[in-house]
Amino acid sequence: MVRHSSRIELSQSSLKGNINFLRKKIGSDTRVSLVVKANAYGHGISAYVPMAEKCGIDHFSVASSHEAEMVLKVCKPETRIMIMGILYEEDLEWAINHGIEFYVYNLQRLESVCKLARNLDHKARIHLEVETGANRTGVAKKEFSKCLTMLKKCRDFIELEGLCTHFAGAETFANDFKIQKQFHRFKEYYASCKKRGVMPKMRHLASSAAALSFAKSRFEMVRIGVAQYGFWPSPDVYYHHLNETNKRSEKGLRRIFSWKTDVMDVRFVDEGEFIGYGTAYQALRNMKVAVLPLGYSNGYPRGLSNRGQVLIRGKKAPITGLINMNLFMVDITHIPGVEVGDEVVLIGRQGNNQIGVASFTQTTQLRNQEMMSRLPAAIPRVAVR
Repeated sequence: MVRHSSRIELSQSSLKGNINFLRKKIGSDTRVSLVVKANAYGHGISAYVPMAEKCGIDHFSVASSHEAEMVLKVCKPETRIMIMGILYEEDLEWAINHGIEFYVYNLQRLESVCKLARNLDHKARIHLEVETGANRTGVAKKEFSKCLTMLKKCRDFIELEGLCTHFAGAETFANDFKIQKQFHRFKEYYASCKKRGVMPKMRHLASSAAALSFAKSRFEMVRIGVAQYGFWPSPDVYYHHLNETNKRSEKGLRRIFSWKTDVMDVRFVDEGEFIGYGTAYQALRNMKVAVLPLGYSNGYPRGLSNRGQVLIRGKKAPITGLINMNLFMVDITHIPGVEVGDEVVLIGRQGNNQIGVASFTQTTQLRNQEMMSRLPAAIPRVAVR
């Protein structure tokens, strides 16, 4: 099998530590659904889902039917999959027949699901999403009573797995007034369910940020996104945890992701010569550079030109010149013995040094999850110890 120009390694032990930390924080009575949308935030659904199942996870949330199918191909038969986003009308039958759970966020979709499930003589597993203030998706208050009436009529063909909504900005405590309003509105919807005798199996509205910092929102299930991969949702959430636990620091969440490539060539550049395209970098001394076989087409941000670093033989090597579509160069003048084929760490640890995703995001203004979810699916992902 031919090799790709880079590779991503996923640490099973770090993932297990993250899941254990989250379970302890959230409590054993609350189900954990791991959000693996955007190709598991760039970690790779095919490699990541079996790793999470080894940690005892049996519920995954995705953003589309396409992603649900990707999970279905690699998960255990008993694992549950929930579509939080787009599910085209033509894919409804597939979802119902495969026991896929999915959000229903308007009356029209609920009507079509009832009709189709009756025709298929197969129960549809739905989560009724309600509008609480994000003004994104969700059943509006004026439609909610009609939805409950329809659910009563179709109870033989619809399994109401959940009542849910999504906090719009729980990671930023300046939004607390808005989050509290959403929480209050959600409780009103649930009270209507109780009054009408249409009860969901679970309530869920907490993402990583709310699950870690807003205990009352955990209910029967939480949807954990960025935290499972070892990232705190925000400084607000991190410092709230430290205050809550009376700690000075917390190492309960660890990055599971390493991105690596290899030295493609080693070249000597005379003082005064330019490196790469244009005149972006001129050698101020005689230099030795390593050529690396990837670039912005492989997800490595062009914004790191002349600014980023990689690790070679445990030392930091600064990028010299512009990052090309599939090549860039780094200065290795200070690193003795570098040879073609040497391992290069783009993100991760090598020796006593480390390059984190934050070094990318601070320079390029990308969010952690934005940077990682942009990584091409073609880069091979493999689980390591």
